[in-house]
Amino acid sequence: MSKVEIETLAADLEALPSQVSFVLAELGVFSDNGSVDLDSDTLELLREAVGEMVSAKLIALPPGATPRDIASALNVGHVEVQKALMKSGTLAALTTSLAQDVAERIVDEFGYTVKWAEPPKPKAKEEDKPRKRAIGSQPRAPIVTIMGHVDHGKTSLLDYIRKAKVAEKEFGGITQHIGAYQVNVDGKKVTFLDTPGHEAFTAMRARGASVTDIAILVVAADDGVMPQTIEAINHAKNAEVPIIVAINKIDRPEANVQKVKQQLLEHELVPTDFGGQVEVVPVSAMTGEGVDNLLETIVLQAELMELRADAGGEVEGVVIEARLDKGRGPVATILVESGTLKLGDYVLAGEAVGKIKAMFDFQGKPLKDAGPSTPAEILGLDQVPNAGETIKVFLDEREAKAEAERLREESRLASMGEGSTKVSLETLKQRLEEGESKELRIIIKGDVQGSVEAVKGLIEKIENPEVEVRVLHSGVGSVTETDILLASASKAIVVGFNTKVEPSAKAEAERQRVQIRLYRVIYELIEDIERAVKGMLEPKFEERYLGSVEIRVAFKLTKQGHVAGCYVTDGKVLRGARCRVKRDGEIVYEGKIESLKHIKEDVREMAAGFECGIQFENWTSFKEGDVIEAYEVVQVS
Repeated sequence: MSKVEIETLAADLEALPSQVSFVLAELGVFSDNGSVDLDSDTLELLREAVGEMVSAKLIALPPGATPRDIASALNVGHVEVQKALMKSGTLAALTTSLAQDVAERIVDEFGYTVKWAEPPKPKAKEEDKPRKRAIGSQPRAPIVTIMGHVDHGKTSLLDYIRKAKVAEKEFGGITQHIGAYQVNVDGKKVTFLDTPGHEAFTAMRARGASVTDIAILVVAADDGVMPQTIEAINHAKNAEVPIIVAINKIDRPEANVQKVKQQLLEHELVPTDFGGQVEVVPVSAMTGEGVDNLLETIVLQAELMELRADAGGEVEGVVIEARLDKGRGPVATILVESGTLKLGDYVLAGEAVGKIKAMFDFQGKPLKDAGPSTPAEILGLDQVPNAGETIKVFLDEREAKAEAERLREESRLASMGEGSTKVSLETLKQRLEEGESKELRIIIKGDVQGSVEAVKGLIEKIENPEVEVRVLHSGVGSVTETDILLASASKAIVVGFNTKVEPSAKAEAERQRVQIRLYRVIYELIEDIERAVKGMLEPKFEERYLGSVEIRVAFKLTKQGHVAGCYVTDGKVLRGARCRVKRDGEIVYEGKIESLKHIKEDVREMAAGFECGIQFENWTSFKEGDVIEAYEVVQVS
């Protein structure tokens, strides 16, 4: 018996991994983390059966296969399958079950034929030995995030739902506010994440927390689709969650619901009354009109998704928000995804660890336990965790603290530059060779819409058999912190054309190790990406301004030769720095500052407000009134 990776087997047999997995399942061999144990006889049977599938160009799909299933079976990107669906006139989300003829037609587009796998027989499940964790043993409440453009009414809508469905008289209103709460819709619970918007939504995804089941996109009926609306759409699509559109402010006289629906079409959100898959619900957060309909639509969507969790299994959860309370210490709002969190449990939340001393629900009532899709506030951690950190429960306090210390050590190493997993143009070739990435993801920001569209169009035309170049988001304006969070969550790079980077975005990019590249010439941008895709990108350099110096007198010394007597007017000047000398606005010299003196002493640098003597490399034709601009050339990531 020898252990071998399914990917390795597929490469050896010149087959798709899905073909190998299907045949292995037929032979009763199941993988353990992508590896299988095979003896020589089984390997021979595998070779023969896989060879037949390869020669017949067959792929196996389960009944009711989704676009995601097809992409996985064909080993291609989700985008390629979606394109094929749209080309055939079918609009479907990644999780939508397709009719057999539609699935067969799409697979045929890629040159393969479907072999329909038989659904598992119920008896087989009854014969299985009972497992410790029965996954999906009960339905759970959907977890909903509300997103959209600023001032389009996200907060107002949440406030209306909260007041109408939560703050009932017998509870005396909400005693405290936490970042998640539940409402009852005809006896069924819905959990809302009350986040500040898609920034927090993406920050959680950046840490691997995909807690949202459904995204509600709020669009104002009198304002329509705006830049942040487009960002929210791209964030939700990238997270691969279903979108329900709430067209808000329908009570206003200038409201135009049909216009908003037309605008949604431009961003591949096709309303159901236009023949698409996206539910669009007109609402008014002021009057409450349509809100009940929105809640019913959420419940219906959740029923179609068949959301389930195991309340008796291993605890899995995520930190929604956390803060330091003066009286109570670190306080974390968590959302339980599966299992049941109990008072007294030893928990680990990222690097924070502790025993749960107290637990409260979203109304401030004490809790003894919290099951799947339940938000809760916990006390007892030794430090404030980050939003998006996962929750783990340990039986032993010592074991929990040991794991926390290990994670803290990893964090310290990462802060010193080790263990970075972010993509850059320079490392793309290495990542490809290591089998990490088959997709270069890009976020584009530009000065005007025309430039952005031009850059996006040219990037999308770049073709390579090994790498798919995919534009996740494009927009007008400077590079913002939101762009960096999306890039971090998606392992993308940010490209700016004739635009700037906001200071907060620059700081976040350094923390998250996200690469930002700025350009002023469109073809340099395209050539860089093409060279990166081909693995030939050279390091990029840019000038960094140091300071300005004015030449006030030119004289000749016996030993030193020609010297410029100067005054530093701005910044600083360094010995050995590159410089350009301008006379009446024209450049008369470009080279290096060879010598820098203050009085009679050689110095390394001089700052603004000081006089100095300067000699240039191989140039003595300077004159009184010339201006020296000093700079250095640095490599940019």
